[in-house]
Amino acid sequence: MEQWFSELSSPEKTYWVIAGLSTFVFLIVLVTSFIGADTDNLGDVDADIDGDTGAGFQFFTFKNMVAFFTIFGWSGIASLDSGNSLVLTLIISISCGLIMMLIMSALFYYISKLSDSGTLKMENALNSIGEVYLTIGAKRSKIGKVHVRVQNSLRELEALTDHENDLPQGTVIKVIEVTANGLLIVEPQNK
Repeated sequence: MEQWFSELSSPEKTYWVIAGLSTFVFLIVLVTSFIGADTDNLGDVDADIDGDTGAGFQFFTFKNMVAFFTIFGWSGIASLDSGNSLVLTLIISISCGLIMMLIMSALFYYISKLSDSGTLKMENALNSIGEVYLTIGAKRSKIGKVHVRVQNSLRELEALTDHENDLPQGTVIKVIEVTANGLLIVEPQNK
């Protein structure tokens, strides 16, 4: 191994050292990501950018830099092994590294867009059709409960009505308003 490394030219040694070290760090980041460890705080660059809620597309992050140097090293080795000049090898390896950073940035950006807060927004219940679960008193005299589909899941929510009669269990209703404190105002659907 020592003899092989000593026979390499300076550019080849540099590329092999960069490829070896960055691949080792890449494997550590990969393994910790799979086991759920938080690798986002490795390096000050990520910690500063993560705190900025305005940075949606993050190009200069620790993971991207690791990906850049990994691809930079291996594409440089491949380019030198195929007989390309040092200038062409630098152009190829820098281009490959930047393309990898762009792909990683786009990947993490679009993955972050897939997240859902899980917070129920009562306004999304407006105009929903549901069914009375617990009787609702006429003219807002008694709070009842209804089953309505909000944000793609069936919810049991408290409701009032302005209707003249009580709305008994099983009545099909429509949500016409949401109060400031989150109560639904409903009306029977078969008016």
